[in-house]
Amino acid sequence: MMNEIAVDMTKEQKKSKEYIKQMGTRVLVCAGTGCVANGSLDVVKKFEELGANVAIKKEKVTTIKTGCHGFCENGVLVMIPEKNVTYVKVKVGDIEEIVEKHLKNGEIVERLLYRDPQSGHIQQGNSDINFYAQQTRTSLENCGYINPEDIRESIANSTYLALSNALKELTPEEVCNIITESGLKGRGGGGFPTGRKWIFVRSAQGDKKYVICNGDEGDPGAFMDRSLMEGDPHRVIEGMALAAYAVGADEGYIYVRAEYPLAIERLRKAISAAEEYGFLGSKILGTKFNFKLHIKEGAGAFVCGEETALIASIEGERGMPRPKPPFPANKGLFGKPTLINNVETFANVPGIMINGAEWFQSLGTKGSAGTKTFALTGEVNNTGLIEVPMGTSLRKIIFDIGGGIRNNKKFKAVQIGGPSGGCLTEEHLDLPLDYASLLRAGAMVGSGGLVVLNEDTCIVEVARFFMNFTQNESCGKCVPCREGTKNMLRILEKIVAGKAQLSDLDVLEELALAVKDGSLCGLGKTAPNPVLSTLKYFKDEYLAHIECKRCPAGVCEAFKKIVIAEDLCKGCSKCARSCPVEAIKGKVKQPYIIDQNKCIKCGACLNSCPFNSIKEV
Repeated sequence: MMNEIAVDMTKEQKKSKEYIKQMGTRVLVCAGTGCVANGSLDVVKKFEELGANVAIKKEKVTTIKTGCHGFCENGVLVMIPEKNVTYVKVKVGDIEEIVEKHLKNGEIVERLLYRDPQSGHIQQGNSDINFYAQQTRTSLENCGYINPEDIRESIANSTYLALSNALKELTPEEVCNIITESGLKGRGGGGFPTGRKWIFVRSAQGDKKYVICNGDEGDPGAFMDRSLMEGDPHRVIEGMALAAYAVGADEGYIYVRAEYPLAIERLRKAISAAEEYGFLGSKILGTKFNFKLHIKEGAGAFVCGEETALIASIEGERGMPRPKPPFPANKGLFGKPTLINNVETFANVPGIMINGAEWFQSLGTKGSAGTKTFALTGEVNNTGLIEVPMGTSLRKIIFDIGGGIRNNKKFKAVQIGGPSGGCLTEEHLDLPLDYASLLRAGAMVGSGGLVVLNEDTCIVEVARFFMNFTQNESCGKCVPCREGTKNMLRILEKIVAGKAQLSDLDVLEELALAVKDGSLCGLGKTAPNPVLSTLKYFKDEYLAHIECKRCPAGVCEAFKKIVIAEDLCKGCSKCARSCPVEAIKGKVKQPYIIDQNKCIKCGACLNSCPFNSIKEV
């Protein structure tokens, strides 16, 4: 297919649907990064070895490698949508039974079905499993259902139809207006109105303009953008092409961190296929619109998630933020007007163009339209990738979709928005997750990380962990971030080590506010959020560490003690002989004593005692 020839999308879609129909029953095996790590490629290979094309009542069966299904806690996932069956935690040794019992005879392998952790009921398919049934998937609607490396499957699911319609029927200004009316806001963390940003770039003076997709997803525990790029790369590419048409750009970059090799591989294949079909390149779909797309691999610096640092990295310079103004919309990549949105933002664009602005507005709340993807991790039964309407409560996400807290522990808090976000408590469980509500609570949507914490979590240690991450990732360009985060980390380390004074809390809060006000870029300005939010909602835990020399969660090593129960000790001396610092003294056949000033809490004595007389308290 040549670029110069106009493509009849109706015809192409019909051909692609027929191509999928000929596959018969499709066995969809999750081949996202998480499931690949769990052995999903071996599962695919075993299906093929045992005869993936076996017949179900004379119907053909085809095994498909898909992107992330989202239900990461239960990978490897095998879905047979035609039969409304989802098998969880599938191993290579299970494939023969699935082939012989299910694919050949139509019998369900019940032991591989999902069992709800709260009700105990077996749930057969995605429509039955709360994790899926409680979601509203728009940007993720194809992830897990198509082969991301076969453009025909994307076309069959309406990908590139929005681009074709826009090029034939709409002016660039009209595309900008539709995105503006939809209320779409940037899904990368800032929440800036997408349509307004597009209009800024469109209005900027310049003979050359660029579009950049920010796929530098660096938050600990976040994998939303990675899953989209792996599972539905053509949707992201189509969103970028629509944006390029709207703002007048003819060249674009997808900036992806090198730690995402599978995403990069599938994006490269998708770009090549899109060029072959005439969706990228010169004279796209027989029009005068040209758009060339490149991939830039990032080195993994967290600060390169900030748009000006990302631009510097693409230009071959060290990734460090630049002062604004000028903004990238006026002076961006190579000094030219540049549009930057993140992966999820672009993935929302085709759906808006097909279904209309009102449809997108109806999915969320006033001021926060549409849906949002979240990486649900931590102490929750159902970890994974989810998508819900903006305004959904934490309670629904954690207890309905997430299946509640693991091991029947008590919910304590959730860290939302990663290192740039904040800690929310039980009182916020019914808070609608939208931009305004979260800001009022001292948190932010961020890129979409949700780390659930239970009663055994030390909140001060959580704040220390995120501050340690932020301090390590600070580019060092501006003094408030470089020195402020360093000193904040030093104080947090003093607190968890039991060496802090009450006055340190005042200094910590003062530093946090100074870093928030004085840092050059958005990452520096939001770095203190985990500290400020935990000081606001969990100050009693800070005080317990400082005043009572106690960690309420029993996590911090500095407050732990290893003691010997006199009534149980037989005086065998094994503990004293195993202690590397000679902290245990006593006489044979008499109770031994641990010198707490010398004890390094290595646990050697715990392992050596044959009478279980040594305990950690």
